[in-house]
Amino acid sequence: MSPPDLDFLCALVRARSGLVLTGERGFFVETRLAPLARREGMPSVSEVIDHIMQDPSGPLARAAVEAMTVQETSFFRDRLAFKGLAAVTLPELAAAKPSGLRVWSAGCGQGQEAYSLAMLVAEGSLPPVEILATDLSTPALEKAQSGVYTHFEVQRGLPIRRLLRHFDELEDAWRTSAALRQSVRWMRLNLIDPFKVEVGYDLILCRNVVANFAPDARSKTLERLDQALAPGGRLMLGAEETAPEGFEAVPGSPCLFARIGEVQNVTAAA
Repeated sequence: MSPPDLDFLCALVRARSGLVLTGERGFFVETRLAPLARREGMPSVSEVIDHIMQDPSGPLARAAVEAMTVQETSFFRDRLAFKGLAAVTLPELAAAKPSGLRVWSAGCGQGQEAYSLAMLVAEGSLPPVEILATDLSTPALEKAQSGVYTHFEVQRGLPIRRLLRHFDELEDAWRTSAALRQSVRWMRLNLIDPFKVEVGYDLILCRNVVANFAPDARSKTLERLDQALAPGGRLMLGAEETAPEGFEAVPGSPCLFARIGEVQNVTAAA
């Protein structure tokens, strides 16, 4: 793959997804696009890029951009953050809105985060909770909707009691229970495009997503998340991500933020 080919692809990925590729870009691109080349019957990644150059708005370009998105995740990733959700955040939000909560997992990858939320809801004494999970990657969403995970994937973050309660064992894998699958609504959505989702979410998780965005894409995405958040709502980011302008940390709740002036216990304002 030539330097011009690499530059072209990196520019395409940034324009379409907001993602900035850094570090060993050539190795990363080769690794991510090699399966796509094999699927399309092309002898090399360079040929994939040549075809994209001829049709930068076509399905191959979309597949290449989706292949660049980071899908690394696990169940209950950042355990302290999920512990805070279960013990404090969800009960407080539920007390303030007993009619039901709306939660959005933005950049849900292969579904582990959304299913982790669904498990917390199933295990807690909470009012109805609507969970929306969105991602740019169609293959990731297809896997998430299937609810099927390998032995290795379920071992990452799932204690045995949760595995046995919420999963059904298959011949060589595990599948989330029907109840868990039915509790999540899945949708393809590009976070750098104008959102086509309803507003008024009580909790939005967008973790380890915008850290690698270009600055303009990051600020626009966080602004749109703010617009989608209900009054008194909470925004959870990744451990290495900082609060957007107009937000401050919620004391005692790792990675959780609220609009300035809304940090007080939401039950006090209910």
